Amino acid sequence: KSSMQKLNVAYNDGMRLLLKMPRWSSASQMFVVLFLLERKMGASRRAFLSQLGRKKGFQVEEVFSERVTHVICENNCSDEVRTWLHSQVGGRTSAQPLDISWFTESMRAGRPVEILDRHKVQQIDEAEVVAFSVPSYACLRRTTLDNHNPVLTDALSLLAENAELSDEDGRGVAFRRAAAVLKALPEPVTGVTQLRGLPCLGGHSLRVIRDILENGASSEVEFTKQSERFKALKVLTDIFGVGAKTAERWIRDGIHSLHQLQESGQTLNRAQQAGLEHYDDLKQPVTKAEADAIGEIVEEAVVSVLPGAQITLIGGFRRGKLTGHDVDFLITHPEEGREVGLMPKVVSWLESQGFLLYQKTTRNSYLEAKDGPARPASNMDRFERCFSIFKLADAEKRGTKQTENTPEDTCRLAAHSQVTDEGPKPASGHRRWRAVRVDLVVSPISQFAFALLGWTGSKLFERELRRWAGHEKAMSLSSHALYDNKQGRYLKATSEEEIFTYLGLEYIPPSERNA
Repeated sequence: KSSMQKLNVAYNDGMRLLLKMPRWSSASQMFVVLFLLERKMGASRRAFLSQLGRKKGFQVEEVFSERVTHVICENNCSDEVRTWLHSQVGGRTSAQPLDISWFTESMRAGRPVEILDRHKVQQIDEAEVVAFSVPSYACLRRTTLDNHNPVLTDALSLLAENAELSDEDGRGVAFRRAAAVLKALPEPVTGVTQLRGLPCLGGHSLRVIRDILENGASSEVEFTKQSERFKALKVLTDIFGVGAKTAERWIRDGIHSLHQLQESGQTLNRAQQAGLEHYDDLKQPVTKAEADAIGEIVEEAVVSVLPGAQITLIGGFRRGKLTGHDVDFLITHPEEGREVGLMPKVVSWLESQGFLLYQKTTRNSYLEAKDGPARPASNMDRFERCFSIFKLADAEKRGTKQTENTPEDTCRLAAHSQVTDEGPKPASGHRRWRAVRVDLVVSPISQFAFALLGWTGSKLFERELRRWAGHEKAMSLSSHALYDNKQGRYLKATSEEEIFTYLGLEYIPPSERNA
């Protein structure tokens, strides 16, 4: 009687299960009971995938039991899963550990797909895995321009940019740090098992990496690329003088393109007007040859108004890049104080020669009365700066060997072109110049080493230097100074090497700071 009752109960349970199952379910699916292992997958992702499985008609358990037939794992090796199973039921289970790829393929198919070798959680042979060792701070790594994982780093950088444009700086930094780790690796990544133990690779970044390695592309990245909001933010923030908040406000007003902005009647400041007028030019990459040509002009301007002054090309070009978005120069004088009042004279000279399409100068506000020796409220420096748009001769014209003009002469020739209602045009009717973003920075010689370090970049390398200084050395680093919080004093330096020594770091040359 007891056996018959059990049989009836089992029969009734089975019938109820059959009635609940979708029409596409096969008989074999009655015996598939899934459990998603939260370890390394994360609670929120597990909850989402569990809900997805149930919507597709699968039985997904919240609590592991002997009824479970398939354990779905993500980024776990077989030893790790086996240890976990033993801790749950003492190893008394026939549940099969499967990689998340089997789950996603089954969701796509709407039924349990055939289990292949690639779906099984593998035992990792440590001897076969390429072991990468990477320090957690980017300022401890030597990162050249030779990136072995551009597809992965470009994907993470795009997600970082989207986060930053959405005012989610924390997420943006997380993606930037993950991309920086991959940039520092000496070989291409072929599987996520190679990334075990590496710093800064969170669950979100690892999912993107796995998606690309297994499917050739990340669905999240592709979705972001096609997002109308992201595309609009990119177009609008690419206008010189337009930040993310301004672009967001315009998008709320229904503006998604340059044409819509021009037709909207929005009030634009001088920088934005210049940015819109020269949009196509400023979108083009600046070459090293163009940077050098501008450098000769800037040097002549500086030396003509302050003999003995020094000009240094900084930013990405100092790190060895062959192209960039703009050109940056750091200016100083060996005698402290001689640089005071230099910027207005340089700008006046450049304007008199017709080289500036736009300029805005900010004064030096470092260590004003309200500032103390403590860490500044912002990591932005307070140097005297000139944000400008230069008029530069066409690259083909400068590169023509037959001409006797130097790059500087060629730029001068472009500077004296006709100006019409439509904008500057050469007398020949064919425009021979382009607009280029140029930043000029003036530093006292006492702060020059810190300014040179801060303005060389990369941005993440500098962020990590400041983080290292604060967390590991109890110091405050900026582009102006290094302050020792324990000793309560500034540390003077005349070179980048001295600053690295103060921080207890091995000196890393500019060409290896491309984090």
